[in-house]
Amino acid sequence: MKILILCTGNSCRSQMAEGIIKSFNKNYEVHSAGTKPAKEVSTYAVQVMQEIGIDISKNYPKKTDKYVNKSFDYVITVCDNAKEICPVFTGDVKQQLHIGFDDPYEASGTEEDIILEYRRIRNEIEYEFAKIFKV
Repeated sequence: MKILILCTGNSCRSQMAEGIIKSFNKNYEVHSAGTKPAKEVSTYAVQVMQEIGIDISKNYPKKTDKYVNKSFDYVITVCDNAKEICPVFTGDVKQQLHIGFDDPYEASGTEEDIILEYRRIRNEIEYEFAKIFKV
């Protein structure tokens, strides 16, 4: 199964989703990309994923253009902005879905408040994708 997860920066939600879906089944080919990729993956995203045994520390943000000619079983947007400006895929895409999550990058407050927000979003991503992929 080939899956592409899209968001704006490809630094938080889509990276966490990529790691989580890969953890469901090692045979899934999972990619993530952003419409306006950030410079690096959020250190908070890396930290909260490590808490559940998933290492995304070597991941890096990629641009959606890299994937528009490829075929996927699923192309899934995880933020409203990416849904609005999602590129047209010329490859065969069997299913396009939108599952929106709050952006943990916008979290404010103490360091603990920010980590709690990243954990909340990570847990929501895991829950929603477990339903889709019947885990």
